[in-house]
Amino acid sequence: MAWLFGAMICFGTGSSSAQTTGIRSPFGTIQDPQTQMQYGPQAGVVDHNAEQTKADTTKKEAKIRKPLESYFFGDSLRARLNFAWTPNLEVNEVKFIDIDTALNGFQNDYPFLQHGVGSIYTGNVGGPSMPLDYYDRPDYRNFAFAQVVDDYLFRPDRVRFFNVKKAFTHFSYSMSGQVKRFEEGFRITHAQNISPSSGFNIDYRTWGMRGIYTNHKTRDKNLSMAFSHTGKKYTLQAGYIYNMVRLNENGGITEDRSIRDTVFEMPEVIPVHLQNARNLLKNNTWYLFQSYGIPLRKLSEEDFSIADRSSFFIGHSMEYSRFSRNYTDSKASSGDYFASWYIDPTQSRDSTYERLFSNKVFVQIQPWDREGAVGVINAGIGHDMHLYSQFTPDDYLMRFSTAKRNDTYIYGSLRGKISRYVDWDAHMKYHPFGDFSQDMTLGGDIAMRLFIRQQPVTLSGSITYDRRTPNYWMQRYFSNHFVWSNSFLKETETRFMVKLSAPIIGLELGATNSMTQDKIYFGSDMVPAQYNGTVNVLGLYGQKDFRLGGLHLNHRVLLQFSNAKEVVSVPLAGVYLSYFYEFNVVKNVLRVQIGIDGRYNTKYDGYGYNPAIMQFYTYRLEGDDRQIGGYPMLDFFVTAKWKRMRILAKLQHLNEDLFGERNYFSVQHYPLNKRMFRLGISWTFYD
Repeated sequence: MAWLFGAMICFGTGSSSAQTTGIRSPFGTIQDPQTQMQYGPQAGVVDHNAEQTKADTTKKEAKIRKPLESYFFGDSLRARLNFAWTPNLEVNEVKFIDIDTALNGFQNDYPFLQHGVGSIYTGNVGGPSMPLDYYDRPDYRNFAFAQVVDDYLFRPDRVRFFNVKKAFTHFSYSMSGQVKRFEEGFRITHAQNISPSSGFNIDYRTWGMRGIYTNHKTRDKNLSMAFSHTGKKYTLQAGYIYNMVRLNENGGITEDRSIRDTVFEMPEVIPVHLQNARNLLKNNTWYLFQSYGIPLRKLSEEDFSIADRSSFFIGHSMEYSRFSRNYTDSKASSGDYFASWYIDPTQSRDSTYERLFSNKVFVQIQPWDREGAVGVINAGIGHDMHLYSQFTPDDYLMRFSTAKRNDTYIYGSLRGKISRYVDWDAHMKYHPFGDFSQDMTLGGDIAMRLFIRQQPVTLSGSITYDRRTPNYWMQRYFSNHFVWSNSFLKETETRFMVKLSAPIIGLELGATNSMTQDKIYFGSDMVPAQYNGTVNVLGLYGQKDFRLGGLHLNHRVLLQFSNAKEVVSVPLAGVYLSYFYEFNVVKNVLRVQIGIDGRYNTKYDGYGYNPAIMQFYTYRLEGDDRQIGGYPMLDFFVTAKWKRMRILAKLQHLNEDLFGERNYFSVQHYPLNKRMFRLGISWTFYD
C-alpha cells in the first residue's frame, strides 16, 4: 500500500466524515445535505459580453480541472459536497449510502444495538453478539468462527468509498464505567480527493473494555485503507483491511443466582467458569475491482457521461483474504467446564487458519441507459481457491494439517426501472463443478411506488432460493475440547419478503418467511447437527413514528414464529421504543434531544455461548426450564448537536434494581452490564 501512503504525504490531510447508517434492518435512513460547486467554464465557450484582453503568451494557461464524469453518479449526487458508496465485487455497480451526521439515533452507538429490535450479547462491547431478528443473523460461508463478531468487522462490501470536494475528517469517541471497568469506542475517518474522479480514505476504529466480571476484557481493532478512481470509462476501487479481535473468555458465571438473588457491589468477585481462556482472531484482506466501459456508439461533445448511452463494460475483481484464530486455556483454571481434553490434559492451544483467493471476470451490457426498463445485463465467471489448516492428533506439536478446495461458478443478473414507479431485478449464481458443485442461488426483487405530495409510498417484495454446501468447519474440526467429522447434506432455503414503506407518515410494515430443509445448527451438546426436516421461521415487523411538535414517539415491533425451536430459537416478540423531546436551544446552532430508549423481548429458550468454538448454540437441556428474556432494558439519554459536533450523555440500564427482578441475561449465564454512565462525542471537520 505504499502508493496510498505516498498520496497521503503528497496531498496532506483535511477534514470531515461521518458514520454510515449501514444498518441491515429496514428501519429508516438519514439524508445528507447537498451543496453546489462549479468546476469552471465549459471548454470552448466564450463570453462575448465580457471585456476581451490579449492573451499573455509569456504565461502558461491554467489547466481546467476536469469534472466528475462517472456513469455511477447522477446530477444530484455530483452536486453534493461529499457522498459515499460501498462496492459490489461481482458486478459493475455500487450501493450509495448516506453519511450520518444527524442527531436521530446517535444514542445507539453500540454496533450490535443498530439492528431492528437489538441483539443478544455476552455483556462486553467488542465481544460476541447475534441479532434477535433471524433474518439479520450472519451466516458465514467462510471462517464460521468470525460470525459472532461480525458487527465489528470491516469487509470489502462494507468499506466506504468517498467523493469529496473538500477534504474531511470525522472523529468520534465514547466511554463509560469506572476506571477498573472502563469501556471505550474510538473511530476516525479521513477522506480526500486527488482529483474530481480520484480519492482515498482511511477508516480506523477500536472497541474495548476492561470487563465488569472476571476475565471479561476485550479489544477490537479495525483498519480500512481504500482508493478509488471513477472516471468517464474506467473505474478502479481497491483497498486493504485489517481486523483483530482479542477476547478474554470467562465462560459465563457459575451460578445465575449470584445475579438474580444477590446484590454484589463488586461483580468481579462473582465466580466464573474460565479464569484465563483467550481467543485471538486476525484477518487481512486485499481486494481490487476494475472495469472499462466501451460506448456502443460514438459519443458527441455534448455527452457528459456514458450513463445514458448504450455501452458495454468488461471488468475484473480480486480478493485475497486470510483468517486465523488461536484459542488458549488451562485445566487448572477451567475446572470441569469442558468434558473432554483430547490433545493435552493440562492446557489448550487450538489454532485454525483459512485462506481465500478469489478472482472474477464479468461483462455488463447497458442496452439503452442505466435507468431504462432493461437498465443493465450482467454475466460473470469466478473461481475461488480455499486453503484450510488445523492441528491433527498425530502432529499437534509439529505442523498443520491442510485441505484445499476449489470452486468455479457462473453468475448473472438483470436490472431495470420502469419510469419512476417500478424497479425490478433478477439474479442467479450456479456452481457447475468443483467442491461446491450444484450449489445454486436464484432470486428476484420488485418495488412499486406511488407518490403522495411528492413523497413515495413503496410496496416491495423479493424471493430467493439458495442451495448450498455446508461450511468446511461444520464438516470437520479437531481441537482439544471438540472433535467432529460430518457428511452433511446440502442446505436448501427458500425465503420470501414483502414490505410496505410510507415515510410521509413514518410507517413501515413487513413480513418475511424462511423455509430451510436440512438446516445445520449447534444444539445443546455444542456440536453441529443437521435437522431432518424443514425449519419454518415467520417474521412480522412494524415501525411507526409519531410526532407531536417536538415530542417523538418511535416504535419498532417484531413478531417471530419458529416451528423447530431446538434448531432456531427466537422470542415471540421483541420491541424497541424511543421516546424523546427535541428542541432548539439556539436556532441553527444548538439542538437537543432528551429521552428514554427501551428494549424488551418475551421469554424464550435462548442461546448459550461456547468460547472454545466461538459459537452460539441453542440452549435446551433436559430438566432445565430456565429461559431468557422478559426483562426490560431502559436507557436515559441526552444528545445535542452544536454546529458540526454531536454530544452524548447516557445512563445505561437505568432500571437496574428498580424493576425486572434482576433477570438481566440475554445469553445463558452471561449477565448484561450493571448501570453505567456513558459520554460520547462525534465531530466532523471540513477543509
